[in-house]
Amino acid sequence: MEIPDMSSLKLHSRPEMFDFEGISMTHFFTDNWEKVKNFQARPDDILIATYPKAGTTWVSYILDLLYFGKDDLERQTSKPIYERVPFLESCFQDLKGTEMADHLPTSPRLIKTHLPVQLVPKSFWEQNSRIVYVGRNAKDNAVSYFHFDRMNKVQPEPGDWNNFLEKFMKGKNVFGPWYDHVSGWWEKKQTYSNLLYLFYEDLVEDTGREVERLCSFLGLSTSGEEREKITKGVQFDAMKQNNMTNYVTVPFMDFKISPFMRKGKVGDWKCHFTVAQNEEFDEIYKQKMKNTTVKFRTEI
Repeated sequence: MEIPDMSSLKLHSRPEMFDFEGISMTHFFTDNWEKVKNFQARPDDILIATYPKAGTTWVSYILDLLYFGKDDLERQTSKPIYERVPFLESCFQDLKGTEMADHLPTSPRLIKTHLPVQLVPKSFWEQNSRIVYVGRNAKDNAVSYFHFDRMNKVQPEPGDWNNFLEKFMKGKNVFGPWYDHVSGWWEKKQTYSNLLYLFYEDLVEDTGREVERLCSFLGLSTSGEEREKITKGVQFDAMKQNNMTNYVTVPFMDFKISPFMRKGKVGDWKCHFTVAQNEEFDEIYKQKMKNTTVKFRTEI
C-alpha cells in the first residue's frame, strides 16, 4: 500500500469536540469508527496504548528498534515512526490508521492507540494480543498536552493555560478524562495477563531497566550490547534530533509554537502550576483517584 503523503493534508480549521461513547472526541478519531471497532487483531500484534502525551512515541520507537532495528536499517532512516507504528483510530482524509495497520509488512505489527480501555476493538482481547500501556503523572501529562494542543492543528483550540487546566481537571479533553484512562487500563491489567503497564517516570529514571522489562514481557532474547545501543538511541535528545521520530514531517503541527518533543522531563509541571492551581488539582485528584490502587510519582 502506498501511504498518502502527509504534506498533502489540508486543514481548514481546528475541530470541535463532541461527546462520543461517553468521552470527548473529535471527528478525526471517530470518522472511521466502524472499521476501528471491527479491526481484526492478530495474536502476535503489539498494541501500544497511552493517554495522549504520555510517552507513546518513545515506547513505539523502543519496540520498533527491539524488533526491526538490527535487520532493517533503511527503515530507521527513511520511514517516519507514524508509518511504522500506525495510529489505529486516526482518520486524516486519506490516511486511515486501520488501513495502514492492515497493510503493515512487519510481523509483529506494532500499532498505537489512545483509546480508553472500554473502546479498544474486541479482537485484541479475543486474540490475546500483547499490550504495552504507558501511564504518566497527571500534572506533567496536563502540561505536555497543553503545549501539544497549542501546536497541533488537528486538536481543538486549547485557550490559555488556566483555561486548559480547568478542562483537564474536568476530564474534557480529547480521549476523555486522564483519571479514567489510567485507572481503567490499570484495572484491566488485573484480569488480562498479556498487558504490561509501564510508567513514564520509570522510563526517564532508568531507560535501560525498562527496556529489559519490555524484553522479558515480550520474550525477546536481546543481547546486553544491543539493549545498551537501543537505550542510547532512544534518549530524549537523540529522538528530538531524529526527523523520523520528532514529527517534523507532519504539516499540521506548528513547530514555531512548540516542538512535538518539548522537554521529556519529570516535574516540569512546577514551571506551570500556581500554588492555588496545585492545591485545587490535588483536591480533585484525591476525589477522582480514590477507588484505584495505581500510584504515580510527580518527581523523581
